[in-house]
Amino acid sequence: MTSIAAPARPVVCVWCGEPFDAATTRRGRLTFCGSCGAAMTDPPPDAEELAGAYGDWYRPAGERRFSFAGDAILARTRGLLASRIDEIAPSGPILDVGAGDGSLVDALRARGRETVGLERNPLRDDFRDVPLAEVEGEWAAVVFWHALEHLPDPGDAIAQATRLLKPGGVVAIAVPNTASLQAAVFGERWLHLDLPRHLVHLSAGSLQQGLRERGLVVERVSQMRGGQLVIGWLQGLVGGLPGHPDLYQALRRSGARSAQQGRLRRWLAVAAGVALLPVAALAALAEIIIGRGGTVYMEARLD
Repeated sequence: MTSIAAPARPVVCVWCGEPFDAATTRRGRLTFCGSCGAAMTDPPPDAEELAGAYGDWYRPAGERRFSFAGDAILARTRGLLASRIDEIAPSGPILDVGAGDGSLVDALRARGRETVGLERNPLRDDFRDVPLAEVEGEWAAVVFWHALEHLPDPGDAIAQATRLLKPGGVVAIAVPNTASLQAAVFGERWLHLDLPRHLVHLSAGSLQQGLRERGLVVERVSQMRGGQLVIGWLQGLVGGLPGHPDLYQALRRSGARSAQQGRLRRWLAVAAGVALLPVAALAALAEIIIGRGGTVYMEARLD
């Protein structure tokens, strides 16, 4: 049998580029850079682990992912994001990195914007499966909507985005916030940790610092616009109940679950989620007020 070499453990930060030193700390499967505070999944997943993490269930072809009103809510939020990006970006095409099912691409095109989606193993023929380093041209905006954390070299991705921007162009980014209240409360059970798919883990501060160091002017920081706040609290609260119900998987459709659930277990998780929704909503509001939201959204412009 041919053995597969394990991926090399990181010796430098993939966000700021500084070598790990005595200030570097480790917690669970995360290694935190002593210079910028970003964390890396360590050891990084190999190809086999990643393939399993992005199985056919993760984004099933031709199927909706969420039950109830989940997909409609996602489409609505992508529409709002498209409106915002169309408003702040100068004229010209828009690049969506990690375009997923294409909801944002479609919403931007509906507003008359020429938009290209990049996606690994895309399910749509109109998407491109190429590294960001191979993209050329001048772009009015480059969007990383919960995509940056999936990239093995996010620092270079921002450098490439900066290279592609036309004068006055904007980068729009949403990522989980490791400095959030929900991250502190739930620890390794935090929904947005999402190992092993998330390879880098940024706080609002480390994200802002990295954007500035790459020549971008941060114009907007929002603790609300990054989305996925209440579900982060709900998943943690429900998962802390006896039996550790998995609400996130219960909310997904049958073909979009990593593991199947019995009907009773699924509905108990959903019922618990409904009961705890007011608590989760208040917790999300509280972390926004104190500036420690579960996700963070930033807009940065090429000066």
